[in-house]
Amino acid sequence: MAIAATDSFDVSAPWGVNAQVSVRDEAFGALAYHHVTRRLVFLKSPLLVDLVRNLERYDSAHDALRALVPATQYARYARALASLATAEILRGR
Repeated sequence: MAIAATDSFDVSAPWGVNAQVSVRDEAFGALAYHHVTRRLVFLKSPLLVDLVRNLERYDSAHDALRALVPATQYARYARALASLATAEILRGR
């Protein structure tokens, strides 16, 4: 599997939840709230919630994706992480 990068998200880099963000469990997944921008993001998949919460345990987003996401869903979840980085829910470490 090739490691992809976008302008705002490099899967080969380490990522984690922004310190200014709270993640709250919900029946559908979770809500991520950025306390500075006041942006609210819906994490509509329990797998995405697990991935986001565990990103910091891995040396890179790629490693987290490989460990936690089925290979057939890698690209989908990599795009989701890129979107969360653009929304400042995630930050590089």
